[in-house]
Amino acid sequence: MPGDAPRVVDPPKLVNISFGLWLASGAAMVLGYVVTLVNKDAIIAQLVEISANDQISEEQIASGTTSFLWAALVGAIAFAAMFALFAYKAREGTRSARTVLTVLAVVTMLFQLLLFGHRLFGSLSALLAAAAVVLLYLPSVTGYFPKIPKSLS
Repeated sequence: MPGDAPRVVDPPKLVNISFGLWLASGAAMVLGYVVTLVNKDAIIAQLVEISANDQISEEQIASGTTSFLWAALVGAIAFAAMFALFAYKAREGTRSARTVLTVLAVVTMLFQLLLFGHRLFGSLSALLAAAAVVLLYLPSVTGYFPKIPKSLS
């Protein structure tokens, strides 16, 4: 309850490992987009080469690509922050945080593997997120995430 002293948390080892994997997944995602942004000139050159449409200038392609890559980096930072926040809450035994992390893992896997192909950091991020979410559902840790009684919900 509000105002009560926070309870001392002693999560199971697998939950702590999952927490570390979530942090690593977020870091890999952000690092992947930083590397992509650093290599934007090569990406722009490929897009200009592919573009057979004379209505779109090279400057428009460069501007749009740069804007997209910055937006993707900001999105990756936001996802990494959500990973850290909800993984921290899961370490405290919050069942809803585990559910949110499951949804974030699915979105991450779909986004990284289907939308952007098999880039190194994207694949690593998706793999780490998948491993982290599996650890939160193993039978040895399910008791750490108690169900809320129907009378309280």
